[in-house]
Amino acid sequence: MQLFAKYKYIFLLGASMGLASCDKGFENLNTNPNASTTPNVNYLFSQSLLKGNLVYDRAYYYTSYLHCGTYVQHFSVAKEIGGSGCGDKYAVNDQYQGFYYRYVYPNSILTIQEIINACKDPKVAASSVNKLAAARIWKVLLMQRITDLYGDVPYSDAAKAREGNFLPKYDAQGDIYADLLKELDEAIKSFDPAQPTFGSADYFFNGDINRWKKFGYSLMLRVAMRCTKVTDGKVVVKDWVQKAVNGGVILAATDNAVINYASGPQTYNQNPVALELIGQDYTTASKGANNIEWSKFSKTFIDFLQTNQDPRLPVLSVVWTSGVPDTTAANQKGMANGTDNKPANFVTFSEPNPNTILKFAAPLLILTNAETNFLMSEAAARGWISGNAAQYYKDGVTAAMRNLALFGAGGMIPQNSIDAYLTAHPFNAGGTFDQQMQQIHSQFWVAMLLDEQEAYANWRRTGYPALTPVNYPSNATNGTIPRRLPYSAAEQLINAANYKAAVTRQGADLLTTRIWWDK
Repeated sequence: MQLFAKYKYIFLLGASMGLASCDKGFENLNTNPNASTTPNVNYLFSQSLLKGNLVYDRAYYYTSYLHCGTYVQHFSVAKEIGGSGCGDKYAVNDQYQGFYYRYVYPNSILTIQEIINACKDPKVAASSVNKLAAARIWKVLLMQRITDLYGDVPYSDAAKAREGNFLPKYDAQGDIYADLLKELDEAIKSFDPAQPTFGSADYFFNGDINRWKKFGYSLMLRVAMRCTKVTDGKVVVKDWVQKAVNGGVILAATDNAVINYASGPQTYNQNPVALELIGQDYTTASKGANNIEWSKFSKTFIDFLQTNQDPRLPVLSVVWTSGVPDTTAANQKGMANGTDNKPANFVTFSEPNPNTILKFAAPLLILTNAETNFLMSEAAARGWISGNAAQYYKDGVTAAMRNLALFGAGGMIPQNSIDAYLTAHPFNAGGTFDQQMQQIHSQFWVAMLLDEQEAYANWRRTGYPALTPVNYPSNATNGTIPRRLPYSAAEQLINAANYKAAVTRQGADLLTTRIWWDK
């Protein structure tokens, strides 16, 4: 404003002196030559795919690992209730539980909304239809993640600060879910093979429209299946499931949504999950003896793999013996959830394999054919889609095991081992529906290791696998596994009126309050 006033004064002075063309170059003088007035949507989209996975700045570590991952008993933390062990012990801690809420809007939702707004600009809209469609699909995944954690959240008013809305209302989760499905349907239909894509800026599919459609329909299947227990009519689950499956979901490994990383010296090229877990807990120097947060694999998880003679066990897990990672299945041992002090034999407990899932060059799996096949197995068991539930289950287990080959030679599971496992654990076609769900979603639970938010959401929806809760002294849930995370304490102060309206509608802001789809 001071710069503008200065040149306005010069303009008036020049006019009074009778100078001709005194405003020539005025606009250029008032334009910062180093500033861009049009966002580079390709750059922003690349950034959004990386930041949107929320594995930077402690978001993955605090939310997915220390909370969702311990709630579903993939991991166990031996720290006491007042610190990082608050998730393992069902305690309230805003530093950890509110971090995701504070992080997601300015670092993920805002960026993707900037892309959407730019692509809708009438000057470029005709040639930006594919970029807009991909951005809308990606935004659905981001918004589903945050609403699944907290319930009612800002949605229709989110990222509207440019319009002067600094205190967004919270939308009811049922309304959010209905709109997520609408967004997916419209975005998928809008793709135009004659128009440009994000190309190499698209780290998922390199601009392949057909693969984006499959990703969109797979996400539609995920969103719809989350609503299986909803009865208020906001989402007609069967119809959306059928639309997704008929549209074509991810069934081949070549269509999986995956981001690949490298092990070079730049940390932004390294797998962010491995980077976080190694940097914050499983340090290279520790060799299993002195992890920063005293974390290990949960006894529940290791016992399940061990009891079922699962060939994934040595791929996923190691025990450090004399400083060497040992993958021998019989030697694996999980640490019980609720452990509140570092055990004397801490080094003897299992933790993630540094040669596979904790490699800096490991891929990041966003949505794969393992998940889609398990969800289709359930849908078939419900009679909603054609096909055989047993075959979808078999394909899901096979995909989950084969996908581990993406983590390198140490992740390769021979086909005869997969076949032997399926022979020993066939689909219970003659069992009750609940028995079939237990079987399908126990496998889903194993397959979702590292994608802890999805594992936690699916467990809350299905109740499988059957987990024994921790009843640690002074826990905040009366010894039941939490159903959501509390809102950020900062949000309660800054956006108090809208926060209170959401709590009045949804229920108390507690770990035990069930969100809309969690019946």
